[in-house]
This record gives sequence, C-alpha cells and structure tokens, in this order.
Amino acid sequence: MHRLVRGARTLLPIALLVPVFADAQAPAASHSRTDTAFEREFGDKFLAAYWELNPDYAISVGFYRVADRLLVPDDASRAAELAFVDRWQTRLRRIKPEMLNDSNRADWVLLDNEFEGTRWALTQQRSWAWNPANYNVAEPFAVLMNTEYAPLEQRLRTILRRLENVPAYYAAAKGSIARPTREHTQLAAEQNRGALAVFGEEMQKLAAGSALPERERALFEQRRLAALAAIEDFVSWLEQLDQQLDREGARPFRLGRELYERKFAYNIQSGNTAEALYKRALQEMERLHTRMDLLADQLWPKYFPNLAPPAERLEKIDQLIGRMSEQHVAREELLDEVRRQIPELEKWVTDKQLVTLDSEKPLEVRVTPEYKRGVAIASIDAPGPYDPKANTYYNVTPLDGFSPERAESFLREYNRWMLPILNIHEAVPGHYVQLVHANKSPSRIKTIFGNGAMIEGWASYAERMMLESGYGDHTAEMWLIYSKWSLRSVCNTILDYSVHVLDMSEMDGKKLLTRFAFQSTEEASAKWRRVQLTSVQLTSYFSGYSAIYDFREQLKRELGEQFDLRRFHEQFLSYGNAPVILIRQLMKPGEKATAP
Repeated sequence: MHRLVRGARTLLPIALLVPVFADAQAPAASHSRTDTAFEREFGDKFLAAYWELNPDYAISVGFYRVADRLLVPDDASRAAELAFVDRWQTRLRRIKPEMLNDSNRADWVLLDNEFEGTRWALTQQRSWAWNPANYNVAEPFAVLMNTEYAPLEQRLRTILRRLENVPAYYAAAKGSIARPTREHTQLAAEQNRGALAVFGEEMQKLAAGSALPERERALFEQRRLAALAAIEDFVSWLEQLDQQLDREGARPFRLGRELYERKFAYNIQSGNTAEALYKRALQEMERLHTRMDLLADQLWPKYFPNLAPPAERLEKIDQLIGRMSEQHVAREELLDEVRRQIPELEKWVTDKQLVTLDSEKPLEVRVTPEYKRGVAIASIDAPGPYDPKANTYYNVTPLDGFSPERAESFLREYNRWMLPILNIHEAVPGHYVQLVHANKSPSRIKTIFGNGAMIEGWASYAERMMLESGYGDHTAEMWLIYSKWSLRSVCNTILDYSVHVLDMSEMDGKKLLTRFAFQSTEEASAKWRRVQLTSVQLTSYFSGYSAIYDFREQLKRELGEQFDLRRFHEQFLSYGNAPVILIRQLMKPGEKATAP
C-alpha cells in the first residue's frame, strides 16, 4: 500500500506487538482451524486485492498480472488506499492472533503493522505532498523491458497499456505536490531527467523491431513520445518550482522530533526509541575509536617507520588511514574489480560453510541506471518471490563526470581493504544472498512486508561474520579499515538523528564524518546529501546489526559447543524479511525479546 508515493514501508511500533507473543496463555496448536481461516483470507485472496492497488510494487516482486496498470497518484487513489486499509484491517482483527501458530501470528502482526503504517504515512507523514522524488515512472517500465518473464510482444503490449497513463500520472503528481523541500525537488528533477533514457532509443528499437502489427507499433510510438513529453514537462515544472521555492521559501528537509520518533518506531521495529539507539551509537563510536587506537599503534611503524605518531589519537588514526588509502583500484578499473571480487567472495563463503549459496540465482554487476542515481553509490535490485529466478542487479555508480580530485577522493574511500567490504555488504553474503533466501520463505507476507532494519542489519552483520571467518587474513589493516566501515553505520545513526531531531548543521555533520569517522571529503558530501533526502533509513544498519549480533552471541553462550554457525544463519534467513525481534521469537518461542 502506498508504494507509489512512499519510499519506505512504515510499520506499527514493535512495542505494541510483543505482548501478542509473550503473554499468550498457551502455545497455539501447530495448525488450527483459525490458522486455516487466516491463510485462506490472507493468502492469495488478500494479495490479489493488494496488487490491484500496488501494481508498481507487484512488478518489483515479479507479480506481472497487473503490470499493465499505471495508477494515477491523485486524491482518489489515496482515498481508495485508505478505504482498502480500513476494510482489510477490520477483517484481520476479527482473527484472534493468540489462536494462530507462531508463523501465522508473525504474519498477522506484520499485516497489522502495514495497515497502521500506511494510514500514518498517508494522513500524518504526507510525503506524497512534500517529496516530489516519490514520482517517477521509470523503474517498472525498465523491469518490463529487461525481464524476460514473457514473450517480447506480450511485454510490449503490457508496456503499451501502461504508457497510456503516463501523462495523467505526471499531471496528478503536479497536483499533489504542495510546498515541497528544495532538496527533494532537485532530486526529483535529476532522477526524472535520468528516466528519459528508459523511454528513449532502446524502447523505440524494441518496439520497431518486434512482431507487433503496424497499427500497434504506431500507437506504441505515439504513446512513447507522449510519455517523454510528460516527463520533460515535469522536469521543467520542477526546475521552475525550485526557483520559486528559492524566492518564497520551502519546507525544511528536517523531519523534527515527533515525526522522526514515530517513523523510527514504524520502520525500524527494534522495541527501542530513536533516542536510545542514538545514545548507544555514541558509546559504540568511543569503543571503536579505542580499538582503532590500538591497531594504529601496531601499524604505525610499518607505514611511517621514521616518524613518531601524533599524540592525539584521532589525528594518528586519520594519518594512518590516509596513507593506507593510497592503495586503491584505478578509476577506469572500478567496475571490473567489483566483478572480479564476487566469485572470490562466493568461494570463500562456500569453503568456510558460512551459508548455502544458490548457483541458479544469477547476479549481474551493472552501471547504476541514471534514474536511480543521486542517493547511494551502490545498491541491489533483487527479484521478488513471484519471479525468484530473474536477475539480481548489483548497481555501481560510475565515476563519469567526476573531476580527477573527486574521483581520487572516492577511490581513496573505497581503497584496497574497503572495496571488498562494500561487496560483502551489497552482494555476498550480504543483500544478494539474504534476499535469495527470503524468496524461499514459505510465508510471502514475511518477504513482501519485510523490515529494512533486518535487511540492512544482515548485510552489516555479514561483514563482521566474514572477517571473523578469516577473510582478509586477520591482518591489522583489514580490521582497522573494517572498524572505519563500522564507524560508518554508527555515525549514520548519529548523523541522522542529530540532523533531523537536533538540527545539526552541515558543517558539524561533515566534521562528524571526516574527523570522527575518518571519511573522505567526497564521501562526507555524499552522505550529507543523503541525510537531507532520507530520514530514519540511515539508522537501520546499526540497529539491525546490533540486534542480530546480540542474538547470535546470546545463542552461542547458551548452546556452547552445540552452536552451529551455518545452521544459525540459514534458520535466521528462512523467515523472509521479518523484523529481528520477531525472528528471535520464532527461533526461541516463548522468549520476550529485549530491545537491542
């Protein structure tokens, strides 16, 4: 619900759902009549109705039956979505969750969260009004063009029907936007300029060279050109809007304490507050600095044999990392080096028996499409549970257009030791591997309505797990750069909370990243841009990682020699994208999980 205008799903605070698990009088039967009724009501029947309102999201998870629909994001569509939420939540709450088995009870909770979160996003957060970057039609069209789920002519006819609504879509977008932020207005213009490429020469040639009848090819070209004109008009309108906002004032990009805490509770689902996570992050930053200080003392004579180290520890660590960062891949070899490392990581994971990989699920490293640029330098586009054999794309943003100085700053950040950690996080055994396992979950609800903190948390946990297994040969260099990387997720949390709640300035934000997290100027500038464009999402890494790592260490203490790392990983990943706090309770029924 609300996939067209909301970047991240919002869910009910986890504190409201824990008692459902912890305080039930007795364990539910393994499969009761209530379970049967729940599965009948909230299986394919519910999802079919859900996809009718969310065709773009349906395409992203491989459900193509509604792919020919492009909904117009106007007041009527938002009213229909609210009515859908009210209707289905009423039906859900007729079912007593305490009568369901553990797996179905978790699905009940996730659905209730989704309904509550969607209502909040539409009526309270209202980013559909102030974030123009919510409006971009490119991604579903690109998926339909590049995914061979059906013969070309069938896919082209689906695209043809979607194309018809593109002008109305952008007209509705302009009617929905009211006093937006300048930052999101500029991002929307940038990404929609990138969207033009999706409707350009490749789409034209695809249709012109197809077996479609001439009449359909002519109609296709007519609608393609109309879509291009609508996007160009929207970009021009955004550029004029940005000038107007510059003169008259815009909405601040900062979310503010009340909205931030609410969004954090809905999105992160840790059982804790944003403020509590912020305070833990401050403590973790100090712990990492202490560890890095010891590693720097060990490495200093190797890199500076004839120079005494500075007395101030942050300066010492920074100088050492600066010297080490001189070792990096050449600018023109970045993409090739990423591609080279993926098989190496896969072999390591298999040889060390860390988690089972699926050789039939392809991973393709590609240049980030233009319509997806402007927020992160690397990302994963993974298929959903309805089309799990489709390609997973590892997007890497190229350095085209970077000045030599900017490119060097970027490459120093992703140096000899850092680039493999990035690839672990995004690909193996991070996002790519986790999402392959999620698609195998018997519960589509857990996969479709999953939790971003679990997904980012797993990728962050995977980094440490790989180094613990010996990847990088346990060198002081590898652990020092990994500690710097860990500071990134920690300082993501500190930065995000400080900016959106405590009004941290750009100067202080960049100082946090460069002085206390040892990031390059290029990386700090990119992160400052990102924190203006997103909120709460940057906290998902540290929150999710902390919860997973704490849970693993607890089980290791309890099970001793009986603890099996691969078994833990595969059982953990078997629950789709469920929040960590729910996975804990599914793996340890009856335990009231504590906040990380």
